[in-house]
Amino acid sequence: MKKLSLWITGVAISTAACAQQNPTALKYGNVINVTDAKKHLSILASDEYEGRETGKPGAEKAANYIAAEFKRLGLQAPVNGSYFLDVPLTENIVNVGALTINGQAFNNWKDFVYQGSAETKVAGSDIVFVGFGTPDELAGIDITGKVVLWINEDKPETGKTPNTSYRMSEGRRAIVKAMQDKKPLLILAANEGIATILARFNGKNPSGGGGQLTIKKTGADAAKNTAAPLFIVNGLVADAALKTTGKTFAVLKEAAKTTKQSQVVKATADVAITVTAKDVKAVDVLGYMPGKDLKLKNEVLVFSAHYDHIGLNPDPNAKDKVNNGADDDGSGTTGVLEIARAFSKAQKEGKGPRRSVLFLANVGEEKGLLGSEWYTDHPVYPLANTIADLNIDMIGRVGEEYIGKPDSANYVYSIGSAMLSSDLHKIGEAANNNYTKMKLDYKYDDPNDPNRFYYRSDHYNFARYGVPIIFYFNGVHADYHGLGDEVSKINFPLLVKRAQLAFFTGWELANRDTRPVVDVKTPASTK
Repeated sequence: MKKLSLWITGVAISTAACAQQNPTALKYGNVINVTDAKKHLSILASDEYEGRETGKPGAEKAANYIAAEFKRLGLQAPVNGSYFLDVPLTENIVNVGALTINGQAFNNWKDFVYQGSAETKVAGSDIVFVGFGTPDELAGIDITGKVVLWINEDKPETGKTPNTSYRMSEGRRAIVKAMQDKKPLLILAANEGIATILARFNGKNPSGGGGQLTIKKTGADAAKNTAAPLFIVNGLVADAALKTTGKTFAVLKEAAKTTKQSQVVKATADVAITVTAKDVKAVDVLGYMPGKDLKLKNEVLVFSAHYDHIGLNPDPNAKDKVNNGADDDGSGTTGVLEIARAFSKAQKEGKGPRRSVLFLANVGEEKGLLGSEWYTDHPVYPLANTIADLNIDMIGRVGEEYIGKPDSANYVYSIGSAMLSSDLHKIGEAANNNYTKMKLDYKYDDPNDPNRFYYRSDHYNFARYGVPIIFYFNGVHADYHGLGDEVSKINFPLLVKRAQLAFFTGWELANRDTRPVVDVKTPASTK
């Protein structure tokens, strides 16, 4: 999608926008304020909540706090009289042994990242190099029962700048699927850029000290995970795999840009992966406000944010033990609570929304969008009746790209508003024009964005079902998933303004005569 940038300037534009303000919307939008936002976030991101890691006591405390607020606001408990929707999770304690290639040992989170939760033992006597994994490169070469080495970058095309990030594009994910269908033993996805990220993690899993969480599978589904393990490896691992060719990974990658380089390499590759599993308690928290219009109340608008974070610091010598997650996503959860308070006040004063509104606090986002995946696969309210999801994930800080800029305190990244619905995009822009007048930055509003932000928060699970979404985001910063993500660094006036933008957009969606039309082709829907 074309990247856009919206600047609201000029007296004439401002005057016209003000003339379109809805006094009722303005009144209740102003209910959202710094004092209440600071109260909520100071609790949710306190040390007492221990970083709110999914399945741990801190997350349970956060869920209870959110449910109590929903009850205090008079929201209905929509899950058989409860505010909690159980999300059945399994914690898979994955022990990945050293990956040994030609006798050289490499380690998880230092030299590679293992993606998966399957138990397996690999002992390969050949490694098949398949270049960029295009159909031409895979044709005529047998990878069944073999270890595959693959260039995890987009192959250069004339007139296009290739995506070379280790984060896979949709095209590369399709390549992985095509390779896995051929039943290899192991896929080594080589990308030299992963080395920088791994150095930052210093050999530790950045998503917390526990095991990998997945939605619990039962019956036949429990036995379906037969796909080859996928390791994202750095250049050193790739060089070791290619050692007997006398060429480096960099040399073969350069050659593969223009000529077919598929070949069988005499090499050994061994690794053992063991998994132990246990059930984990986790809940989404739902608060529901029924609409007042008999014709429209069956349609539902969702405001969502994830309340989980990455938990405690595993370093026993660290002075700071808690990853507080004030911005990620205490700020978004606070925004949803404030928006709920504004709607609640409107309803109590006889000005409630025409459509119904669901306030959804998701668990397990940091573990792979698990809470929103479960909700959208098992919705309490039919997704066919869900008109949009406005998702708020990190709205309390200034992102690294805006530090020092004149508009640093008056912007928000808007992602996905036009991915499915041209109506929703226009509604979001009009809400900003009429009320908040921020810079709407569309830099990341692209399914092919190398950062893959469109796929990395809970809105995506609604989008994959064709529900229009907007994702509000301040961008990453130096404290992202770090110990420095503290309440003291939150810009509360900016948090409030961004939450107000979501409120005003939602107010229009909940009260207009027609729901936003879905008239744009859905982007590829692979996570």
